[in-house]
Amino acid sequence: QVQMLESGGGLVQTGGTLRLSCAASGSFYSIPLMGWYRQSPGKQRELVATITGTRTTNYADSVKGRFTISRDNAKNTVFLQMNSLKSEDTAAYYCYAEVRRSSYSYNPETFWGQGTQVTVSS
Repeated sequence: QVQMLESGGGLVQTGGTLRLSCAASGSFYSIPLMGWYRQSPGKQRELVATITGTRTTNYADSVKGRFTISRDNAKNTVFLQMNSLKSEDTAAYYCYAEVRRSSYSYNPETFWGQGTQVTVSS
């Protein structure tokens, strides 16, 4: 099994910063893709950012220029640096990883973090 442990959410004022972390642990061969989703009440789940093992990144238009995703491959950890936070960034943030369980497995499995709440107050 693979566990995803998130940390770093909290309450911040508009314009503030937060840094989320998510570490994968367990038995696996590689993690080709890691990323973050968010969801707030009454809204659809939104893909925030993704990063490949070679550090190719992709961002939702709503966070471009404000959020930065990065990863530490040695520690199997993904980060989300959130700057210039807005009230509309308030949501539960979920990390995920697409994991290859072995060198023989080319179909990755998806594992999720438990979610961390980010609240931006004006």
